[in-house]
Amino acid sequence: MVKIRLARGGAKKRPFYHIVVTDQRNKRDGRSIERLGYYNPIATPTEQRVVLDTERVKHWVSHGAQLTDKVRVLFKEASAQASA
Repeated sequence: MVKIRLARGGAKKRPFYHIVVTDQRNKRDGRSIERLGYYNPIATPTEQRVVLDTERVKHWVSHGAQLTDKVRVLFKEASAQASA
């Protein structure tokens, strides 16, 4: 099954996540099909916290991909930012 989930990057104690499309059998930071954006949980007020290509997320969901719980929350946040 194809999932849209987070892949961790960044240094120790400084997390940074890429939002990726991958097969659920792959490792968390392993091979991915496509990179859709990123999530920076420790972003300062001048930096963007979530950058996500919402059109590509909708495309993948229409083709059967499933969002993880955290990515679903981030997708709603990114959609709200885009409409504002």
